[in-house]
Amino acid sequence: MIINETIGNISQYPTIEKQIDYLDLEWFECTKRIQRKKTRSGIEIAIKFLKEGQRLREGDILFEDEEKIIAVNVLETDAIVMNPHSMMEMGTICYEIGNKHIPLFIQNGKVLLPFEMPIFRWLDAAGFSPKQQSVKLLNLLKSNVEPHGHGNLGSSIFTKILKMASKDE
Repeated sequence: MIINETIGNISQYPTIEKQIDYLDLEWFECTKRIQRKKTRSGIEIAIKFLKEGQRLREGDILFEDEEKIIAVNVLETDAIVMNPHSMMEMGTICYEIGNKHIPLFIQNGKVLLPFEMPIFRWLDAAGFSPKQQSVKLLNLLKSNVEPHGHGNLGSSIFTKILKMASKDE
């Protein structure tokens, strides 16, 4: 079965009377545009997203018929979890992590990132009080515009703003 787009999310269904077959994905697989996986019941799924920026989210419906729904389940993973005490601390944490090009998640007022011991130690030494927890990383913060690079005038958000501001009217 080839999937080119999602058809909704199970959170939009008030009640589900159909059998739900989950496609279990790691957090990093949610942004892959092309992949082959099997659902829990063994149905082979080929995902082939053609549009830029398409990504899978918890509960996305990939297939539906009269009997069943195939939906995405994001698996829990070890993560670094920080609970900033102020917006200034939130901004500082996000800036420092983003500057290292590490995927960043904001969920329920907390900052999360995939667990890596060197980053955990660095954040602890910097006084951010990180905790290691097993969580679902669901809300990836997309903080740059593709493609991204340092030292060139590619399509960064900053470059686009500069181009818009410099147009003669």
